Amino acid sequence: MPKAKPAKGTPRPASGPVTLLVGTRKGVFLMKSDRARKSWALAGPHFLGNIVNHLVLDPRDGRTLLCAVRAGHLGPTVFRSTDFGRTWKEAERPPAFPKAAPGEKGLAVEHVFWLTPGHSSEPGAWYAGVSPPGLFRSDDGGVTWEGVAGFNANPMRIVWIGGEQEQGPPGGATLHSINVDPRDPRHLYIGISAGGAFESSDRGETWRPLNQGVAADFLPVKDPEYGHDVHCMRLHPLAPDRLYQQNHCGIYRLDRPAERWDRIGNAMPKAIGDIGFPLVLHPRDPDMLWVFPMDGGTVWPRVSPGGKPAAYVSRDGGRTWRRQDEGLPAKQGWFTVKRQAMCADARDPVGVYFGTTSGEVWMSASEGDRWTPIARHLPEIYSVEAAGG
Repeated sequence: MPKAKPAKGTPRPASGPVTLLVGTRKGVFLMKSDRARKSWALAGPHFLGNIVNHLVLDPRDGRTLLCAVRAGHLGPTVFRSTDFGRTWKEAERPPAFPKAAPGEKGLAVEHVFWLTPGHSSEPGAWYAGVSPPGLFRSDDGGVTWEGVAGFNANPMRIVWIGGEQEQGPPGGATLHSINVDPRDPRHLYIGISAGGAFESSDRGETWRPLNQGVAADFLPVKDPEYGHDVHCMRLHPLAPDRLYQQNHCGIYRLDRPAERWDRIGNAMPKAIGDIGFPLVLHPRDPDMLWVFPMDGGTVWPRVSPGGKPAAYVSRDGGRTWRRQDEGLPAKQGWFTVKRQAMCADARDPVGVYFGTTSGEVWMSASEGDRWTPIARHLPEIYSVEAAGG
């Protein structure tokens, strides 16, 4: 595997306070640090009692937040704030599939799951992934949304996802991991659980599967073209030909223009395995990444292996891995971390953060070498994103 070559103009490390955007089963919380990242102030909740799958800051203006909410009285929708969360307004036209013709069964958005800002050259562009798997785009900062017909109306869509969710993952099948190539706004990657990884070179008008080499142990066909279960897929912004993927069946890496993924999770300890949900990239080093394994045994308990939670870090693109558990429970720690609930800031050393299914937020100001709890007793955490710094 070649070492990644970062693009020129690698950004300098940030130095200011960090704000964590925490989405939970019962609302949103904001956590702001001091400059030393030793003291944290917890604010909220916003949208109390409502499911929040994702809360994302627009890096192009540093103040606009988009929030994927499943509100009890409104259903799945998107809220928008242009003042960093002080006030919110619901999208005028949230992501929604077209109404079915009389007598036909149509699709209805169950939840908006993933939000991604568009390319830096397109200030108002956003993408949203929903359940059942669908892709939507906004060109006005999240006020109105339109379906990406090249995917949603693609005759292969139903084949790629294996039917309309009768046998989807727990919580329903969903489209997520929307990655925009920083060199080209037309070049997109998406992940689907279940369905696999897909690529478009024309802003979503056409798509093709990108799953060679990825295991799909739950399917009867060996090395299928599609049908895989991507848990999280990340493109490194400084080396955009480098993709990493945490899959239902392992950890993978792809260096374009190659087409076949390499299972870098084979280097993980056999007793731990390479099954999990989140995957986090170092902002300035394309060869450094973190994962948070869970028990992927035959009954899929979805807890930390043996009740001993730990992150694992690789500094060489997945050739080797090192356990990082200092400060975490040495036993009886039965939480795990969902796919959007782990992130990194832009400081030096990089701060790494994760939220748990038991409502805790943990952080490391030493790139994972030691962990400290900074919030407890929150609702089940669905997403954590770092802003500022």
